[in-house]
Amino acid sequence: MFPRPLSPFYDFRSLYSAEALQKTIVIHNRFGFFYLNSHGFRRSLIYILTMGYNYTFNFSRLGKFLTLVCLILAPALFAQENEGAEDDKKFNPGKLILEHIGDAHEWHLWGEGASAMSIPLPVIVYSKDRGLSVFSSAHFEHGHKTYGGYKLIKNRLVAVDNLDVKDVKDAPMNDIITAGLWDISISKNVVTLLFSCALMLWLFISIAKTYKKNGSNMAPKGKQSFVEPLITFVRDDIAKASIGHKYERYVPYLLTVFFFILINNLLGLVPIFPGGTNVTGNIAITMSLALITLVVVTFTANRHYWRHMFAMPGIPVGVLFILTPIEILGFFLRPFVLMIRLFANITAGHIIALSFYSLIFIFGQMNVGLGYGVSILSTAFAIFMGFLELLVAFLQAYVFTLLTAMYFGAAVEDHHHAEDHASAH
Repeated sequence: MFPRPLSPFYDFRSLYSAEALQKTIVIHNRFGFFYLNSHGFRRSLIYILTMGYNYTFNFSRLGKFLTLVCLILAPALFAQENEGAEDDKKFNPGKLILEHIGDAHEWHLWGEGASAMSIPLPVIVYSKDRGLSVFSSAHFEHGHKTYGGYKLIKNRLVAVDNLDVKDVKDAPMNDIITAGLWDISISKNVVTLLFSCALMLWLFISIAKTYKKNGSNMAPKGKQSFVEPLITFVRDDIAKASIGHKYERYVPYLLTVFFFILINNLLGLVPIFPGGTNVTGNIAITMSLALITLVVVTFTANRHYWRHMFAMPGIPVGVLFILTPIEILGFFLRPFVLMIRLFANITAGHIIALSFYSLIFIFGQMNVGLGYGVSILSTAFAIFMGFLELLVAFLQAYVFTLLTAMYFGAAVEDHHHAEDHASAH
């Protein structure tokens, strides 16, 4: 799923020398790079996912600790799984992290293997050859058994050749039927998605009934006192400031997007059911939100917006052959940026927090005492990352909503506003 780095560190030995360790470590934005520079030395480079913001740590000890973290964890995260019974018993941080940020046909609670405890979810699959099949994922027995001609391979539903064989090891995959499968199962992310939508409906319907009963002049109470400032913030500081006098028609959509992202971000930080999922870190969810934004812009943009895209006023015809393709490309890149930004930042936050927890077990396999010692630092930093993710949950909802409002504002901007803007420059 992730690219395998060619060389985690260009000069491996230099990381252990005092000259090569820099007191400042900068984590670059988005899918950034991890730089270790000392006295002009710029060869040490590791490709990792980062939190999505710029942080600078001016602590020598913290810098050395993070250097060791990346040195130990990066090969474990991106290494291929080794075959053999002994390797299967070892702790695999990459498998743990990918299972956490990915989707599944069951809700895992605790335990491993046959002793694992999970909540089974409905499996709904359609095949042209076998028709519609609906059953519980409990029949798979945590991926060890087949049922109805299907089995799970790394949480992916595939078809098997023999419907009578129950053991997955004796049931080879049928590539032809698998290619034509329509898997519309109620997966873990879908359950969280439905729960968050139900929570939003209950929240806003109850608040609307309170306003209808008491009026808008009374001081808000309870959950109303928490939600009302957020609604006012989205309306006044995002919609009205970015769109202008035509903001009212877009406020319902902007409020829906803001609270949908915020609630699912917060649910992702809750370690127990129905939280702990990676809904807003799922590329399908962020792509759907971005496509809806694209559709709204397409059908509500005025003629000045389209004219500016295909034939900008005052631009020579020869230059239009260069600028028009750029404008068209930018029209599709904007929702693409929305999609990638939310997906990358939320997913990276989960990966970093789980990586520090994984250090406890990685060092514990080397030495029990070492594992206990590292657990103190790893737990402390993981707690720090948890609070940071709490901030990011609000921040990413704000950024996505703000950029969406800016796209709407550019699409409905009046022509004389554009002329005033041009004359100002």
